[in-house]
Formats: sequence, structure tokens, C-alpha cells
Amino acid sequence: MLEFRIIDISDRDRINAALAKSDFMGCEYSFANNLAWRRLSESKIAFYKDFYICGSFGDGSSAPCFILPAGEGDYREVITEMRRYSEARGFPLVMFGFTDKTLPLLEELFPGEYTAELDRDSSDYIYLRSDLAELSGKKYHAKRNHLARFKELDYEYSPITEKDYDECIVYAAQTYNGADVHDHSFIAEQFAINTYFSYFEQLGLRGGIIRIGGKICAMTIGEPLNSDTFCVHIEKADTSYNGIYAGINNLFVRSATEGFTYINREEDLGLEGLRKAKLSYNPAFLLNKYEVIFK
Repeated sequence: MLEFRIIDISDRDRINAALAKSDFMGCEYSFANNLAWRRLSESKIAFYKDFYICGSFGDGSSAPCFILPAGEGDYREVITEMRRYSEARGFPLVMFGFTDKTLPLLEELFPGEYTAELDRDSSDYIYLRSDLAELSGKKYHAKRNHLARFKELDYEYSPITEKDYDECIVYAAQTYNGADVHDHSFIAEQFAINTYFSYFEQLGLRGGIIRIGGKICAMTIGEPLNSDTFCVHIEKADTSYNGIYAGINNLFVRSATEGFTYINREEDLGLEGLRKAKLSYNPAFLLNKYEVIFK
């Protein structure tokens, strides 16, 4: 039987080896993300042979939800083990993170044994790195205007280094304290940001900050996700400065993501404002995500 436990920094090499084998593009296939956001839905991990499995357990009153395992081996075998685990606890197997590329694998192995439904709120926004770096063409006219206004400011951009960690944590806490709503996701985000800075180099993270008047007013964090995709995990900015989101986005992409074809800016969580903002950057495509429930 599978044994799930809390993820730890000591799991890094084993998990990253499994993730590299699969080379998935979804933002959930990140050791840094899995470690940092573990409190959001009480996630736990398990290993089965050469597979890595991550699941969200919540408060235990509903079915745990697992990502498609990463690694290599017999997918029929590992998914069958996951079914046994869930059914032994009185739940059907629920999985998420399937894409248009991986869903056919399930149909081949378990035809007619599950339902699959598109989860638009969890679909990742994938952009061409060249588009975000250059902002060329008619479709980016408004973004170039925002960027031009930002560049009128007396700003300083720099990569995040160890000497910036404490100041970045304070800045993130200030944005949290200034928010109108303080729900569980806000608390989980503060935990995630603190985790990122606790293990910044060990997690292979890259970051950028903008200072105006010597104070941080924008911050972003990301990492190489797979062989051709860089993922942006965190982006925060003080909107009292015109065009600052356009500024931190463009400066970070240009300085930190050279050599990658795509930028994954993660999902919109069904939030109308966030969806509008992500669409305004004209994604190359949405990485559709499907929730699968076995019968």
C-alpha cells in the first residue's frame, strides 16, 4: 500500500529526477511549488518504484486528489495502486493535471473506467518567451505603452540575491497586511514565499526586484520547469506606480529566462481580474487541465 507523508527539502533530488523523466509542462510538476505550497491543501507525497506522486488531502473529509505521477515505469500499475489506496479509504480515485497530451494515455489503459472534465480555472497560461521579451506587433501595443510609462520612473532592477531575502519577505508581508481579504490562500502564500526564500538556491529559483527610492516596489520569482519552459511562481507589485507590472514582467523575462521557448505563468484560479490580466498578454496557448474521477 502507498504511504503518503509531508514533503521535505531532502526529497529534492529524488523528486527532480522523476520530474525530469516526464518533462511535463504543468506548474504542479515543480518540486519548489510542491514544497512551498504544501499547506494550501495539505498536500503529501509518496513514491512507487520510479514514480513520484503528490496529492492534496484537505481535512480528510473528501477524496484526496492526486496529480498524474511523474517518472517512468508501468502507468497501469501505479494508477492501480492509487485506486487501491483511495478505495480503501472509501473514495474513488480522483486525479488532476491531465492535459490533452496525457489524457490519451488514460484512455488507452483504462477505457470506460473514468470520467474526465476540463478544469478551466486550473489551466496554465503558456506564452512564447520571445513575445513577452519583445512585446512586438499590434497585439502588444497597449503593453508597450504601459512599459513606456514605467520606464519614465526612476527605478532600479536587479536579480534577487541572498542579501535581498529578508527585505523581500518583509515586502511580501506588507502586501499581505494591506490586502482587504485574509483567507486561507493568503496565509498559504505567505508560507510559500517564506519557504522559497528559506531554500532559494537549493530550489534553483531565480528572482527579480524593482526598487524605487531605495525601496522594493515589485518582486517576482520563478524557475526552469522543464526542458523548454520557465515557470513564474510569484509576481507582486505596487500598482501606485504606472506600468510597474509590465515592467517587472518584461525585465525578469529578458534577464532570467534566456534559452527557454515558453513561459508558464500558471493558472487564473477562476478569478476574473487575474484571467483578464493573463489573457491580455496573449498566451500562445492554454495548457488545458482535466480532472479525472474513476468509477
